[in-house]
Amino acid sequence: MNTSKITIGLFVAGTLMVVFGTILVFVGPIIIDDQIVKNLVIDPKNEMTYSMWKDVPVPFFMSVYFFNVLNPAEVLAGEKPMVEQRGPYVYRKRIQKQNITFHPNDTVSYLEYRRYFFEPSMSVGNESDVVTIPNMLVLGAAVMMENMPYAVRLMVSATFKTFKEGPFLTKSVGELMWGYDSKLVDFLNKWLPGMLPSTGKFGLFSEFNNSNTGLFTIHTGKDNIHLIHKVDSWNGLTKLTNWRTPQCNMINGTAGQMWPPFMTKQSTLPFYSPDACRSLELIYQREGIMAGIPLYRYVAPKTMFANGSDYAPNEGFCPCRQSGLLNVSSCRSNAPMFISHPHFYNADPVLLDYVLGLHPTEDQHGLFIDIHPMTGVPLNVSIRLQLNLYMKSVSGVGETGKISEVVMPMIWFEESGYIDGEILTTFHTNLVVLPMVMEYVQYCFIGLGLASILAALLVYHSGKAPAAYKQTDTLNGETAKI
Repeated sequence: MNTSKITIGLFVAGTLMVVFGTILVFVGPIIIDDQIVKNLVIDPKNEMTYSMWKDVPVPFFMSVYFFNVLNPAEVLAGEKPMVEQRGPYVYRKRIQKQNITFHPNDTVSYLEYRRYFFEPSMSVGNESDVVTIPNMLVLGAAVMMENMPYAVRLMVSATFKTFKEGPFLTKSVGELMWGYDSKLVDFLNKWLPGMLPSTGKFGLFSEFNNSNTGLFTIHTGKDNIHLIHKVDSWNGLTKLTNWRTPQCNMINGTAGQMWPPFMTKQSTLPFYSPDACRSLELIYQREGIMAGIPLYRYVAPKTMFANGSDYAPNEGFCPCRQSGLLNVSSCRSNAPMFISHPHFYNADPVLLDYVLGLHPTEDQHGLFIDIHPMTGVPLNVSIRLQLNLYMKSVSGVGETGKISEVVMPMIWFEESGYIDGEILTTFHTNLVVLPMVMEYVQYCFIGLGLASILAALLVYHSGKAPAAYKQTDTLNGETAKI
């Protein structure tokens, strides 16, 4: 009787454990996905994720490299420019969202402010270092005036001489970055307001520091998690007007900080960049692991800055030059400015023939984003871009001398950041350890259940054997009596 009870108990318990474990196999991932969705929605009730979205806690850095011109006099005489890379000059980037407003259609608007702080300990050099680069005000204006009447060009050249502006600038890194006093700039702002992007000191990044990236309105994901972080409008616009085709004027993807969850290897990373004045898209390259967390690495396709001849969809970004250059003059006060990858990586090789001292490699100059595919959260980011000036000799503007036609690299910069410390530990615990524990638990239930059922069968059969043996002995005894 006791054996029967034990057998039934083991069998029932084993069956229940197998059923429960099997249910967990199917229900467990659903529970995890549901928790991810609930925690990712942009909502003040999600305290941790909302505070991370509002005040990005991950340290971001901007590393700036200057192309110091070694032979400015020879360049004016028509020789190839020779440059040496100086830097990095590293700045800590602080990001904070303000004016956050939630809307009834499950979108949220905000202004994201950015501030930069120099980090001497991470830099090779100081902001007081002196470098020589092309003078954008002179050489850029000369190209812009190329088709103006000759008399106008002579007058422009005379203006440069009056304000003692030459074709090259030799100034400190700090001045070139954040602005320097220029009587020419003061003159232009007074008599031709709006011609320059900034109204104060003139510098390469003067309009970036203590500024915002425009009014973004993005989806919160409350109505549809697959829309989370996607841009609904930017500065009230649902499309741009800078470019020549509707496709190029589209505002696609997110604001470039997070993406929708549940990504696959076929997913891409589209985002809108106000600094590039267009939408960009990265493609899957490979799998990887960071601190035990699985990731997908996304990189820029070769078509990102290809010209219209090599990649027809980019025709709307023209007038184009060689592949690997994005003409941003239409959103940079018509200045002949081009964006590329650093050292013309992934660009037409002919660009390297025009400038001496460039050495592109994927490791140092390719951009990438490592992202956790289940949540769409970036784990490691490195966005690398180069700013170039198109310059040439322009008749009537003596400051251009005999400069050969060239797309001249001026600086390149890398914006980088990665999850670390307590945030990484929390991320690893919630998204790696807990799902792994749940997976182990479900298979442990199945394993223990099967073991219990097997034990029940063994107990059952072991109980039948003595009974059969006893019955055989009885029959043998009866036979002997007969």
